[in-house]
Amino acid sequence: MAIATGDRIPDVKVFTFGESGPEVTTSEEVLGHGKVVLFALPGAFTPTCSDHHLPGFVMRVEELKAKGVDKIVCLSVNDPFVMSAWGNEQKVGRSILMLADGNGEFTAAVGLSMDGSGFGLGSRSQRYAAIIEEGIVTWLAVEPGPGLTVSSVEEVLAAL
Repeated sequence: MAIATGDRIPDVKVFTFGESGPEVTTSEEVLGHGKVVLFALPGAFTPTCSDHHLPGFVMRVEELKAKGVDKIVCLSVNDPFVMSAWGNEQKVGRSILMLADGNGEFTAAVGLSMDGSGFGLGSRSQRYAAIIEEGIVTWLAVEPGPGLTVSSVEEVLAAL
């Protein structure tokens, strides 16, 4: 069963990429404090993710912050090396935290896994966006199919 509005985010191991390489953290540490915008996608360097989803958030960071967002997090079932390289390629800098759910533990815990094996991707995250306040989901939009509509930065800004 998928996570829903009003639910607390699960606390599982995830990874970031620091100056010394991969760093272990938890979803509670990253997502459990303040007002957080989380958007998740099937994979780094994939067309919709690279051409539209991540760039939309990169371009509108200041608007999100102006609406009281403390942290913007991009999550994918990729390893921390890939997430770091993708963030560098997309010129994310420190504006968005690139969160690696390499083992898919967070994605499974929130019930938003998808089977991408038909495309050679294996188990991945569905595309979605959430607003999380002090660890509680206050808004959630999961894409009903391929493409980018309900989880775009425009929809998140409208929900804030």
